[in-house]
Amino acid sequence: MLVAEELFASGCTLLVSITSAGQITPQGVQPCFILIDRALRDEGTIYHYLPPSDWSAAPGPLLARLDGAFDGCRRVLRGATWTTDAPFRETDAAIAAARARGILAVEMEAAGLYAFAQARGRAVICLAHVTNLLGTVEGDFEKGEADGTADALAVLSRILARLVGA
Repeated sequence: MLVAEELFASGCTLLVSITSAGQITPQGVQPCFILIDRALRDEGTIYHYLPPSDWSAAPGPLLARLDGAFDGCRRVLRGATWTTDAPFRETDAAIAAARARGILAVEMEAAGLYAFAQARGRAVICLAHVTNLLGTVEGDFEKGEADGTADALAVLSRILARLVGA
């Protein structure tokens, strides 16, 4: 959150976060990206920005502008994630509960960033780069060619084309 606060204090007008994530609900071949539309709040930073609630949501106007941006991209999904800063709480029971809520992946940032965005009126979009199955199989944490850099830049390019006309 410190970096987000500093970026906007320095003149940033749009923050796009791409974070590594673990798969909760199977969504096909990994790695893939999730445009996070909402994140389950399960870490402490959020409460410095907003009162307690279950979810932090992406700014609606930004999401609307991204409608159709990933058409034809089989590796970019839109959905919910679970934000937790305590990976050892990712128990079988917690994963099953998240899956029952329709959560696609677990990550450590989106809920806090979306709470910050709402509280401060800032433009923030978060993506999860789903690169692993929570360490449950051999060779997990594969990010793809060049650690997923080319794929991440392609996704970012589509976002920027929609949000800043790049």
